[in-house]
Amino acid sequence: MTAEIVYGRRPVAEAKRGRRRVRRVWTSAEIDPSELTRLAGSPNHQGVVAEVDPYPYAEAAALLEPPEALVVALDQVQDPHNLGAVCRSAEAAGATGVVIPARRSASITPAACKASAGAVEHLPVARVQNLADWLARAKDAGAWNYGAEAGAEAPYTQTDLTGKVVLVLGSEGKGLRRRVAASCDRLISIPVRGRVASLNVSAAAAALLFESARQRGRV
Repeated sequence: MTAEIVYGRRPVAEAKRGRRRVRRVWTSAEIDPSELTRLAGSPNHQGVVAEVDPYPYAEAAALLEPPEALVVALDQVQDPHNLGAVCRSAEAAGATGVVIPARRSASITPAACKASAGAVEHLPVARVQNLADWLARAKDAGAWNYGAEAGAEAPYTQTDLTGKVVLVLGSEGKGLRRRVAASCDRLISIPVRGRVASLNVSAAAAALLFESARQRGRV
C-alpha cells in the first residue's frame, strides 16, 4: 500500500486520532529542517512530518443516509487550499461530509490536509465520477440541492437549510457548471455589501454551513 505524507503540527496530531494508520513521524528534533522540507514537499511543515496510509475516501451514497444529512458538493474546485478550508468549515459545522468530482478537481493532498488543520482525518470525503448525476441521486434520496450563485434571487438567510440538504458550490472563477446548476432545486446567493462581487469558495461555504447549523439549532 503506497504511503502518503501529512505535515504540520495539527494535521499530524489529527492523523494520529483519525482513521488511517500513521506509519512514522519525523520531527525537527531528529532531522534537519531542510530534510523535513524535502519529505513534506513544502516548507510549511512546522517541524513535523508523518508518513501515513492512503486517504480513505468515503462512499458518496452513505453521506445521504442520515435524515438530517448536511453535505457540501464542490464543482471542480481545483485549489487544494480551498478544498482544505471548506473541509475545515464543514467539520466544524457538523456536516455529514464533502463530495468532490474524481476528475478536474483537487483531492485530499498533503496541502489540503494542512489547510484543513487535520479536519479531513475525521470528516468523510467522497469522490464521484459525475457530480450532476450524483446530485440527481441525492434528490432521489430525499435531499434538497441548493446551489450557491452570485446574483441568485433567493438570499441564503431566507432559505430553509434544514433537513437533508446538499450545498453545491462552484469552482474558482467559473462558478457552477450549467448542468450542475440545473441539478439544483434552487440557486441561492450570499448578498455582499462591498465592491468585490463575490466571496471565495471557502468563505461562501463557511457562511452557508453555519447558517444551516444555526437553523438546525447547532450554534
